[in-house]
Amino acid sequence: MSSPITPRPDLTKVDIPLVAERDVDRTASMGSLVKDASAQMSTLVRAEVELAKIEITQAVKQGVVGGVFFIVAAVIGLFSMFFFWFMVGEILNIWLWRWLAFTIVFVAMVLIAGLFALLGLRKVKKIRKPEQTIASLDAAKQSLTAAVRSHEDPAV
Repeated sequence: MSSPITPRPDLTKVDIPLVAERDVDRTASMGSLVKDASAQMSTLVRAEVELAKIEITQAVKQGVVGGVFFIVAAVIGLFSMFFFWFMVGEILNIWLWRWLAFTIVFVAMVLIAGLFALLGLRKVKKIRKPEQTIASLDAAKQSLTAAVRSHEDPAV
């Protein structure tokens, strides 16, 4: 009987060498203790960053696969629309002349396409420049310029 929980093989590929914890040397200087603590913190941070990279990569891969499925579904849906409108024309052909039935279908399709184009145009016109980002970059530029000017040698 297999376990319902399967291990995630991508998460076991962390290449950060973790060292075994050593016994505490009670006679060690404060400097060496701080050095050991900072080395262990650095190793821990690197391991956490590596784990985050692996998890994000795995999530992005799943997102891409999901996106591909949505694209395939959209393509199939678009191709099936031809048959839907052809069916509508054939149904109208029961009561109208064939040329009139398909003319009505054509006009309906053009009107629907125009409606969606109008909606898309209205949304595109609402796009604004990233004002907060521009303001933030301007402020950073001004502060960097001020910092450079304050450190410049006036004799040069």
